Amino acid sequence: MSGSISDCATLNNGVRLPWLGLGVYGIDDGDPVARAVTIALEGGYRAIDTASIYRNERGVGQGMKASGIPREDIFLTTKVWNDDQRAGRTLKAFDESLSRLGTDYVDLYLVHWPVAGCYRKTWTEMEAIYRSGRARAIGVSNFLPGHLDDLLQTAEVVPAVNQVEFHPHLVQPDLLAYCRSKDIRLEAWSPLMQGQVTDDADIADLAKKYGKTPAQVVLRWDLQHGVVTIPKSATPSRILENADLFDFELSADDMRRLDGLDRARRLGPDPADFDF
Repeated sequence: MSGSISDCATLNNGVRLPWLGLGVYGIDDGDPVARAVTIALEGGYRAIDTASIYRNERGVGQGMKASGIPREDIFLTTKVWNDDQRAGRTLKAFDESLSRLGTDYVDLYLVHWPVAGCYRKTWTEMEAIYRSGRARAIGVSNFLPGHLDDLLQTAEVVPAVNQVEFHPHLVQPDLLAYCRSKDIRLEAWSPLMQGQVTDDADIADLAKKYGKTPAQVVLRWDLQHGVVTIPKSATPSRILENADLFDFELSADDMRRLDGLDRARRLGPDPADFDF
């Protein structure tokens, strides 16, 4: 699998999701995020991932427009936040996201976290959004196998995507295997370990071997695992560098070497125990 930046994974409903996207968590609304989105799209990216809680949807929409790339050529993801789940206002929150983004549909709408006692009802509302055609696919984020098992007892639509923390220090092979068995595409957030990939000697050694950066090696590892990846950056050179993944391939031995770095180490909250 060498391919190109235009290559896509096919979701369980036939919708095509680019293997590589830009994550915008933590980038300020307005010009900062608009610039990052425009640079990414002009550089060949075709997927942008945001969320209502990032509070930068308006700037994302501005960046998409400024890029000149037709809306139908961009795969746009956003997410419903936990407070909106608890308040039973998923449908209203979705409308608000569309308004801020300046679009009449998204390509993927996700349940941001598995809020206990809420996510089943949230999913029913997500299914209504999906059937309306205003979200081309729906999925979840930060769901563990137990959450998915519970959700699938009542779901009429199987989630197309599960977006989770995934990197060489948190491989979660059981979750990856579970999602594959249910035809749910795994997508990696924080794939570069919040920049800590540069501190790992094994990753640095492989970067030297392949003539690539540590970030490029890890993002390539994601793709060869069949995991969609959305590295975040607001730095133009890094945005473009992170996309330079399609002219090399990691050997099976080197894939196993990276797998062997797994420490079950989370940098973000634990989906089994969060309080927000």
